[in-house]
Amino acid sequence: MGVPERLAERMSMAEQHEYLRARFSRRTMIRGGAVTLGAVAGGAFVPGATARAAVPTQSVASAETVDGSLVAPFGRHLAFGNDPRTEITISWQVPVAVKKPFIRVGAHPWDLSRKIEAEVRTLYTPAGVGASGDHTQYYLHAKLTHLRAGQTYYYGVGHAGFDPAEPHLLGTLGTFTTAPAQKTPFTFTAFGDQGVSYHALANDSLILGQNPVFHLHAGDIAYGDPAGQGKTTDTGFDSRTWDQFLYQTESVAKQIPWMVSYGNHDMEAWYSPNGYGGEEARWTLPDNGPDKKNLPGVYSFVYGNTAVISLDPNDVSFEIPANLGLSGGTQTTWFEAQLKKFRASKDIDFIVVFFHHCAYCTSTAHASEGGVRQEWVPLFEKYTVDLVINGHNHQYERTDVIKGDEVAKKLPIGGTAYPETEGVVYVTAGAAGRSLYAFSAPDSYEGHEHEVDSVASFVNLKGGKQNETVAWSRVRYLNYSFLRVDVVPAPKGHYAELKVQGIAETGDRIDHFTVARKAK
Repeated sequence: MGVPERLAERMSMAEQHEYLRARFSRRTMIRGGAVTLGAVAGGAFVPGATARAAVPTQSVASAETVDGSLVAPFGRHLAFGNDPRTEITISWQVPVAVKKPFIRVGAHPWDLSRKIEAEVRTLYTPAGVGASGDHTQYYLHAKLTHLRAGQTYYYGVGHAGFDPAEPHLLGTLGTFTTAPAQKTPFTFTAFGDQGVSYHALANDSLILGQNPVFHLHAGDIAYGDPAGQGKTTDTGFDSRTWDQFLYQTESVAKQIPWMVSYGNHDMEAWYSPNGYGGEEARWTLPDNGPDKKNLPGVYSFVYGNTAVISLDPNDVSFEIPANLGLSGGTQTTWFEAQLKKFRASKDIDFIVVFFHHCAYCTSTAHASEGGVRQEWVPLFEKYTVDLVINGHNHQYERTDVIKGDEVAKKLPIGGTAYPETEGVVYVTAGAAGRSLYAFSAPDSYEGHEHEVDSVASFVNLKGGKQNETVAWSRVRYLNYSFLRVDVVPAPKGHYAELKVQGIAETGDRIDHFTVARKAK
């Protein structure tokens, strides 16, 4: 039982939350704070290493525990902190409450003597909410700081009764590697709209084979809320879908930082005023955005010569307006300041921006988001953003080089774009696992090119859909796929490159192009 539909249509996410809080008895209490640990000594650590809570913690007032030896952790996933060279968070789940959760970490699998307490965030779904009402989930996090750049670490997660340093549990160990201190070649991958399915698992397996240093998930992560409207009237909600998702993703995310951005299906109105309380329980992301409380999925990080920015398009979406205007403009102001800072930095060549709703797409489902075009596209062009990655539409589509909503330069498969002088390239990589959408024009991809002069589509505006005929749709592939980006630095004055590939679930390449920029 959620907010009545007639009320939900008139209420903001914050108002819906207050309605629910008054209606349901809550078994949670909020506590803030951080756990700061003593210095972790040793050659792989800088003195002063800490683990701390990144957000307020929800915890059940009284929780029964079972014998810890009978409980195995699952769903391990990593995320960079504000500085990927020195900070990383290890997160995981347990199916029931456990005592004294911790991680062990060291530079070698036989040296895990460093034991660090973990933070528990419990997430309670109120009775009457979807299929998983009156259900508590347990998420655990340990944020490590003062790590060595370019260092590989071994870690294990445990609790009282389950110690990963025990010989019979060594198979549960994972690894992570911090970002290097210098510019070096690296690979990252990206997609959106994954969920839980055979195809989602297949894409994870292929991504692991690319050996990326991080992965970008451009929103609509698990689909616990299948309606994706940010409303409490969706009776199909099931928080347990997240358990399945994190278990599915663990094979990759336990060793590759899984950097997420929030889409419309990630607004879960039962948990917080803006629908992000569930996400804050599950993820610990960089906290350098403009508003950690209201926009927890907005942040940036730098890896090598590349700056990556995650935005929250729910704040500007005309199509799905549950959180429209949430930031009051502060997100866009922060975004421009980040772009200005990164463009002025002598150490950063490329800027990659990822988020959910598409700036430019010809899908017959959602097509293009006018709010993104209005708020952010002018900034992409002003600061010559090198690559924009979106999801939302469940297919692969890549544009020509765009400037002022028009084709600034045709970018054929195998071509090169120069954003400093030409414009911006947009990729929709939303075919990670959910059911596929459709195009109004024929597929056109590597080895099967079918060029057309124009494609009929639409853009979502404040007043509704507006039809448009566009010439910028260059590559279209209607099947499961993901994005691979190889970053190639260069000496000052020479062209550094982003070598971008679209890769199908079959392993076949469906697109490739290069973004080139003179290195600083």
